[in-house]
Amino acid sequence: MRAVIIANGWLNQGIVLSPEDLLIAADGGARHCLEKDLHPAYVVGDMDSLDTEQVARLESQGSQFVRYPSRKDQTDLELAVDLAQNLGYSEVLILGALGARWDQTIANIMLPAARPALRITLVDGDQEIHLLLTGEQIRLPGEAGDIVSLIPLASTATGIRTHNLEYPLEGEDLFIGSTRGVSNVMTASPATVDLEKGLLLCIVHHL
Repeated sequence: MRAVIIANGWLNQGIVLSPEDLLIAADGGARHCLEKDLHPAYVVGDMDSLDTEQVARLESQGSQFVRYPSRKDQTDLELAVDLAQNLGYSEVLILGALGARWDQTIANIMLPAARPALRITLVDGDQEIHLLLTGEQIRLPGEAGDIVSLIPLASTATGIRTHNLEYPLEGEDLFIGSTRGVSNVMTASPATVDLEKGLLLCIVHHL
């Protein structure tokens, strides 16, 4: 089961949903839903990005509002991710998580680090972001020529093994602050990345 969460950042792609998907809007992400004539099952947050008319339209479409006070310890997007997990969803696709505010963007990218039970993907246009945790393997579908970047988020990401990348890693380490893992190239699909220990950001740019 997959939950699709629309956040309040830049939305640079169309939205294709399957009938089984659960659509959740994180506060202002509901505006994206209204613009694209999508009906979120839930709208989560303090509602500071929606006006009265927008709330009324969403309510008339059957959206359920999960309201929080403006003074809270979590962002609207994190609350939406937690709702999806509490509802039993193990796969989460997040759209609109990147934007002009770097603090929000970085925090959004890091959300998967505290949720190892969830498979979270962030998508922005032709780019997708995954966070690989200790002991995990990820399969990255795409096409030959797509750019794959591996960026460590802990002090060291150790024991990295890759397959179907032009510049292979065979049990090697990447160090935080190093750009060694940036701009690798997919030679065939899928590429795979195995991580022995650490946190590794995997970014795919589909060309």
